[in-house]
Amino acid sequence: QVQLVESGGGSVQLGGSLTLSCTASGFSLANHVIGWFRQAPGQEREGISFINGRGDDIYYTDSVKGRFTVSRDNAKNMGYLQMNNLQPDKTADYYCATGAVGAVIPELYAYWGVGTQVTVSS
Repeated sequence: QVQLVESGGGSVQLGGSLTLSCTASGFSLANHVIGWFRQAPGQEREGISFINGRGDDIYYTDSVKGRFTVSRDNAKNMGYLQMNNLQPDKTADYYCATGAVGAVIPELYAYWGVGTQVTVSS
């Protein structure tokens, strides 16, 4: 059974840090792009970052550049999103997804986790 599970969400104060994990089961992540997305209440799902299978093609949306770091460990079948200097406007549900194309377009991703909630308080 193909499954993605996010973990590591929680509540942090302004300027705090969290590292999200994305664990895959039922398939190998090694040949897949891992995308990270977030969705705040009442808003559309927003692409944040992606990393390709080898880890040598990485993208960040402008709003997180310099503060978020995406990585992966294919041996562990996991991906990670380290988030530093979190701001209240980053409160959202965060999702990982896998796809074949390096882009942060949700429709290009076939498998999704159920999300993990991140709350940033001021």
